[in-house]
Amino acid sequence: MALIGALLNILQAPNLWYALPDLMVFIAPLWIAVLFGVLVGWVWRPTWANSAINNLTIPTNNYSSIDLVSSIPTFNSLKSQLSQLPQIPSCFLPVSGSPEEASSGSDSVSSLTKLDGESKDFVGDGDLRHLYKLVVEKDGGPAWVGVMDRSTSNMSYQAWKREPETGPPQYRSRTVYEDMSAEMMRDFFWDDEFRLKWDDMLLEAETVEECPKNGTMVVKWVRKFPFFCSDREYVIGRRIWESGKTYYCVTKGVQYPSIPRHTKPRRVDLYYSSWSIRAVESRKGDGQMSACEVLLFHHEDMGIPWEVAKLGVRQGMWGAVKKIDRGLRWYQKHMDSGAPLSHSAYMAHIHSKISTERMKYLENTSNDSHEIETCEQTANDEKPSGKNVPKLLVVGGAIALACTIDRGLLTKAVIFGVARRFAKMGRKL
Repeated sequence: MALIGALLNILQAPNLWYALPDLMVFIAPLWIAVLFGVLVGWVWRPTWANSAINNLTIPTNNYSSIDLVSSIPTFNSLKSQLSQLPQIPSCFLPVSGSPEEASSGSDSVSSLTKLDGESKDFVGDGDLRHLYKLVVEKDGGPAWVGVMDRSTSNMSYQAWKREPETGPPQYRSRTVYEDMSAEMMRDFFWDDEFRLKWDDMLLEAETVEECPKNGTMVVKWVRKFPFFCSDREYVIGRRIWESGKTYYCVTKGVQYPSIPRHTKPRRVDLYYSSWSIRAVESRKGDGQMSACEVLLFHHEDMGIPWEVAKLGVRQGMWGAVKKIDRGLRWYQKHMDSGAPLSHSAYMAHIHSKISTERMKYLENTSNDSHEIETCEQTANDEKPSGKNVPKLLVVGGAIALACTIDRGLLTKAVIFGVARRFAKMGRKL
């Protein structure tokens, strides 16, 4: 009511000079918030903004004022960019291969460096042991907390999350696909050439090395991020084991000194995305093992505050799951039509077989996770955690956003809710 009364006083003023004090009461806080938001944005400007400022030149004859105005990003373009951030769970999908390689097929393999399985063990038995203990829930980590349980006519999905004392949040999911074989699912995840057709988050990728003996591969790929973040580069080692008609697929970030680091895209060192695949009974109740179960375990440090990453995962998880399902059904039709097996999918057929007795032995032994710990320690030393966000900047930035940004993009309630969670990170993490 006080706000309405003040507005009525402004409208009833005899002239502008009488209304000016009341107008300043409304305008001054708004402009203070705008200036503070600009200040926060300048302090947190991304690397591409720095390079753009350093290389800034203003043409005098080539562009008109209309061209300059049309080049400014609109809120609609900002929305489309933000819609990509919630698709963080699509990073659950290991990718490699490039558009050029997809057309060349297996002929391109001759140019690759062959891995010596004995001298370059990027993914070894320690990683299999770690994944198996995750599957049987005997890894000694915190308890999993359910975050989602949804389904469609041909797929059911459950997801859990846990937050260890150190490191980023970890996610576990169980997806059951109807009318799908474990072998088709295994090939789908490994088929990099076909992934380029359905995974719109993939910008660049290439296979760096591979081992024709055990199927180990090292791949480098770049994922697309919204325009206010630089794209992310991953160097991933991956390998498959088979035990008792269950496939254990490990993909993780590996250290590869011969691949130089760049400012753009930014290298992600801490990356773990592994899963088990097996045939299960269909929910149709016909007693047939015509469904496929996928248990996925994923965590990574993308170099952004973990609270922001968790928000993106929570908002985009179900959309990413449905995108995987669409790609899988497309792949199933593609292969049923008689299409030849791509080279990357063929590499999924080269895997190590291990007995169930050996798996039980691994379950009862300690984790030999030296490689994983080394990678995580390196990433934690280089990347800021979610605790390094000053409370004043968070709250001030929230005020600036709430007062200046389009309501259609982010409501004030959401902005202040995120800011409140940021401010409590010191107690929560």
